[in-house]
Amino acid sequence: MITIREESFHDVEARETLLDTCFGPARFQKTCERLREGRKAADGLSLTIEQNGELVGTVRLWHVSAGPNRAALMLGPLAIDPALQSLGLGGKLMRESLKRAADLGHKAVLLVGDAPYYERFGFSTQKTGSLWLPGPYERNRFLALEMEEGYLDGARGLVSATGAFEDKPDLTALVAAAAQGRLPGMRPAA
Repeated sequence: MITIREESFHDVEARETLLDTCFGPARFQKTCERLREGRKAADGLSLTIEQNGELVGTVRLWHVSAGPNRAALMLGPLAIDPALQSLGLGGKLMRESLKRAADLGHKAVLLVGDAPYYERFGFSTQKTGSLWLPGPYERNRFLALEMEEGYLDGARGLVSATGAFEDKPDLTALVAAAAQGRLPGMRPAA
């Protein structure tokens, strides 16, 4: 059975393993990663596909500006377990993520990806000609989808991250708590 659901903190390890499998370590060198680094994904827009209790697909959307003072989302990465690719799961996950983004009132989504794949969801280069990303990318792979017609008209400038920063744990406090056996499943250090 296939289930699309919101990601939980329990999914992080499986999600990262899936992304490593699909994209390898080079994924950390991509320009869009610069926009995600240290940021939280947009609330309600980190989705997974679960099959028989295992995470087999993931997509997340991130807050960005499409030039000055123009809120948008950046989609990515989208990944499906290689053994299950070509079964339409990526399309289901895309449609659900875009529906949820629209339901939450977002007006545009940007991404860097394979144009022939993403065109079926309405993405094109039509609205990205006057926008640029903070690093190298192939111009023909920089795509946008307006959820409100005309929203990106006149959008110009650098796409930049605007989402909230991730909460960083206080490592000193965690080490001290672990040494005292105050973390679940931990015993005091000998």
